[in-house]
Amino acid sequence: MSYLSISNVTKQFGDAVVVDNFNLDIEKGEFVSFLGPSGCGKTTTLRMVAGFEIPTSGRILLDGADITDKAPNQRNVGMIFQSYALFPNMTVAQNIGFGLRVRKEPEAMIKQRVDEMVGLINLEKHANKYPYQLSGGQQQRVSLARALANRPQVLLLDEPLSALDAKIRVSLRAEIRAIQKSLGITAIFVTHDQEEALSISDRIVVMNVGEMEQVGTPFEIYNFPKTRFVANFVGSLNTADAEVVDPAKGLVSMDGVQLEAAEGTDGRKKGDKVKIAIRPERLSFASEQKKANVVDCIIENITFLGAVVRIQVKIGNTKFNMDTFNNPFLELPKIGAKEQVTCSKEAVLVLDD
Repeated sequence: MSYLSISNVTKQFGDAVVVDNFNLDIEKGEFVSFLGPSGCGKTTTLRMVAGFEIPTSGRILLDGADITDKAPNQRNVGMIFQSYALFPNMTVAQNIGFGLRVRKEPEAMIKQRVDEMVGLINLEKHANKYPYQLSGGQQQRVSLARALANRPQVLLLDEPLSALDAKIRVSLRAEIRAIQKSLGITAIFVTHDQEEALSISDRIVVMNVGEMEQVGTPFEIYNFPKTRFVANFVGSLNTADAEVVDPAKGLVSMDGVQLEAAEGTDGRKKGDKVKIAIRPERLSFASEQKKANVVDCIIENITFLGAVVRIQVKIGNTKFNMDTFNNPFLELPKIGAKEQVTCSKEAVLVLDD
């Protein structure tokens, strides 16, 4: 039995269906990210787990107990918000111990737990400071410690890094993941940032207009997207219209150029119109390494992106981007040159609508 079970959950506001028949089982100690654009229902789903919203239908079970209709203070969950939500008139230590004092825990136990949490977030020298004396990253660490101080069964994080600058976001997300692993706590992380979700999650739930598009590990979500939305939302992608030539062999035709796909043509018929996708990094020059698919192309443009060089090629009538790592000895073709590019059949994704 899963530790946290969200079963057939739907949430409506008036006639608007914000979350539609959401089903997910989360294991104890798992770190799951809800990933999707604004308005896709990810935060509403999180708020239903927290108790700030009640599902229109469906049930939520935590460690076998039904918490669907319980108030937030009746379910043992910790929540971290984007805005930190610290009390400005309390010190770091007082903020962290606030929930424990509300529970009327003994002062000796509160002090011990606060000391543990201050050490966990590496802010021992700042325990007596007020929030305005801390950086944004430090304030969010205090928010994390406050949520963990009560020993919640589930930690909920609602876009906690979006207000921070890029470098702090990267370091803090690594800290959050390390702390979550060390404590073995179950966590749900809401984000619209694909890099965040890919870098720290055990599993990712990609959401769109209130529905789950795909659930899988970061490796599965990136390399084997099941729908057009997932393929386009997660990572850079080349897409093109194609036609099924031989479903049994996985052959499709794009502008008269034939490509072989590893999967995605099962159940389709010859002549079916499909959308194919290839990640830029899965393409390479045929002179470097020949794979299942070798096609002619014309070099359209070359762009330096630091560690990566992006080469735009024209295959048939379709323009594709090809990414290769930059190095001082990289030999690049001239714009307008005729070349051959190659990719494996596994790189050619035939997407569902």
